Amino acid sequence: MTEAGRDEHATARARLAADRADTLARAAALSRDFDGIVAANALVAVDDEHDPEGGSTAFERAHVATLLARALEHLEELDRALERLEQGLYGQCEGCGEAIPPERLEIRPAATTCVRCASEPRRPPHPA
Repeated sequence: MTEAGRDEHATARARLAADRADTLARAAALSRDFDGIVAANALVAVDDEHDPEGGSTAFERAHVATLLARALEHLEELDRALERLEQGLYGQCEGCGEAIPPERLEIRPAATTCVRCASEPRRPPHPA
């Protein structure tokens, strides 16, 4: 690997690691929020349908659960990106095989497709 290649590899690894650390922190905070909502509901008899605060606690709980699921999914995407980096496949579009532009990887470090392939409608696989 050339020196430029090593620099790109190190930059990509640092970007992915920083995104992973941020996502782990977000997931931990969301998990605490979710646990807090559940604990608060266990302590008081709450009528979700007639909550004077407006939104129901069930909605709040579902919203936080959805955000937590998305954070955990993003962690999996980042782990797969780190695997691709180690395999030498990071930055290569899984759709067309072309290089993913560095600007896209800066914004979406776990991206697996180039902009063109990402913008194409997804088609279900053909049955064998």
